[in-house]
Amino acid sequence: MYHVRVTPSTALAPKCVPPHHDNSLGHHGQPFSCCCDGSPLLLFANRRDVRLVDVEGGRAESTVVVSGLDVVAVDFVFSEGLIFWTDVSEEAIKQTYYDQSSSAVKEATLGSGRTVLAGLDSPDGLACDWLGHKLYWTDSETNRIEVANMNGSFRKVLFWQDLDQPRAIALNPAHRYMYWTDWGEEPRIERAGMDGSNRQIIVESNIFWPNGLTIDLEEQKLYWADAKLTFIHRANLDGSLREAVVEGTLTHPFALTLSGDTLYWTDWQTRSIHACNKETGDKRREVLSGLHSPMDIQVLDKDRQPNDSKSKKTSEMSTPCSHGNGGCSHLCLLSPMEPFYSCACPTGVRLQDDGKTCRPGAEEVLLLARRTDLRRISLDLPDFTDIVLQVDDIRNAIAIDYDPVDGHVYWTDDEAKGIRRARIDGSEAQTLVTTEIDHPDGIAVDWVARNLYWTDTGPDHIEVTRLNGTSRRILVSENLDEPRAIALDPVRGYMYWTDWGAKPKIERACLDGSQRVVLINSSLGWPNGLALDYEAGKLYWGDARTNKIERKRGWASCSKGGATVPDTCSEAAALALQPPKRPREVCAARSASSRSGGPRCLSHVNPHSPERNNLLEVLMGLESLRFKSKVFHVNW
Repeated sequence: MYHVRVTPSTALAPKCVPPHHDNSLGHHGQPFSCCCDGSPLLLFANRRDVRLVDVEGGRAESTVVVSGLDVVAVDFVFSEGLIFWTDVSEEAIKQTYYDQSSSAVKEATLGSGRTVLAGLDSPDGLACDWLGHKLYWTDSETNRIEVANMNGSFRKVLFWQDLDQPRAIALNPAHRYMYWTDWGEEPRIERAGMDGSNRQIIVESNIFWPNGLTIDLEEQKLYWADAKLTFIHRANLDGSLREAVVEGTLTHPFALTLSGDTLYWTDWQTRSIHACNKETGDKRREVLSGLHSPMDIQVLDKDRQPNDSKSKKTSEMSTPCSHGNGGCSHLCLLSPMEPFYSCACPTGVRLQDDGKTCRPGAEEVLLLARRTDLRRISLDLPDFTDIVLQVDDIRNAIAIDYDPVDGHVYWTDDEAKGIRRARIDGSEAQTLVTTEIDHPDGIAVDWVARNLYWTDTGPDHIEVTRLNGTSRRILVSENLDEPRAIALDPVRGYMYWTDWGAKPKIERACLDGSQRVVLINSSLGWPNGLALDYEAGKLYWGDARTNKIERKRGWASCSKGGATVPDTCSEAAALALQPPKRPREVCAARSASSRSGGPRCLSHVNPHSPERNNLLEVLMGLESLRFKSKVFHVNW
């Protein structure tokens, strides 16, 4: 945990008083206190750092809170002394404790902050629910709005449809509503309950690039800035009674906030912070200039996050989630509808019929190897959100497979020249094979005999080992050019593999390498992905050169001799992806309930169903970022 001590100048000393004389915070971050007899303290993102400036602190100077960043959005929780920001380079949300000291130290103690949420894409907007203790954020790359606990746990997607370029986000926890801007093809401002209910568009005319967004909690007004139309407007919280505050004289307003009767905003073109009267637009002035790249801005003051209770029994405002988490097993989210809250589950996990308890986990999951990370996508819910497995030092992950017996994920890493495994949440990662391995490519788990198979395109052979990495053995080493994908049928005793060398082919052998047979050696280009439909007895493969996914019907069993080549009828499957120009593995399978039954092919999904199309869009969006990826579906 990082504690950042900020003492910008002696001018701040009369304004803010630390809660402890030793100028430090406790383990949980005791609240800092700023009395109200001074000027507002502005917290803002300057792209490469987070800064503070005292508006009336004499000289217009800002103090760095934390540096070495690529920050866009920033927010805080006053009662807990927390500052949060989004880092678009690290694709993460981070936090630090804010420790104001009354000493006259001129410079801030810098820290890099603690990562709260990782695996994001482009987190442009951030808002803290100071009553419900939640983080809300927008992502303009995935076009989603998500929520999580403030410690990063129980991350959930709230909106993933009908979003184009969501940016700013603001909360009104007392009324249990959230607001956001979208500057995509159909720019607009929307609102919804903080649980995702009652979504509605409130501004959709005379709007182009809505960037900044803030709420006047005292007068219940919504303010926004439009960078293209160069104005700042305000309206009631339902979008009615819209009126102009500043028009015609702005250059490129980005973010805005307010304190009392004063509105503050950042401007990209002037690289400054400006201020004016929030109602009339009068008394315009420049607060701070010469900034690197001013982004988001907040007024760091308790009045911006009212938490005072009207009850004599408690000093803090109570919500339906304040006591026993509302009876929810995971997330308790505020709602504008009775009973004014709803229970929710982490992304990909269903809520049980009692409306309060989440299931133990996702039942059907896709796993993806994406070069520098591994991801999982739950198929239980329609948002198909990808979650990064928290595994370090993944350099060039090529192929991935899963053992449904003990819950391990296995993958090959071509750059690290090794085979590794971890739990499905990324924990307990360990390296299994690192010696005498050149370019590990395809990988497959024999969940019956407890063995691990892989192809190596360096020495061009196929190897096997126990699942713990012991008792290695080369099974096939002759007449292989570029062995690629590998798939197993442990019940029938077969293994299948692709070879996309000079003479591309798909072969089959028994699991001990015997009874080797060429199944297909014509009309192939770059046969990559390989998947088996155990119930229907079909073999599927993807060819990145012919831009097809095809299948072959029927197979025999090694226990019955297995030398007979099944019928040679190949046909294009209903499931089809447009692969990139380079060879890639694209394998999608759907697991059966029993371990012995193994996976059933995802291509059985209705090819015309919207759910299937949505999933393919997600997969293509992910796969287009990386070379050589594999998707495998597991039962978790």
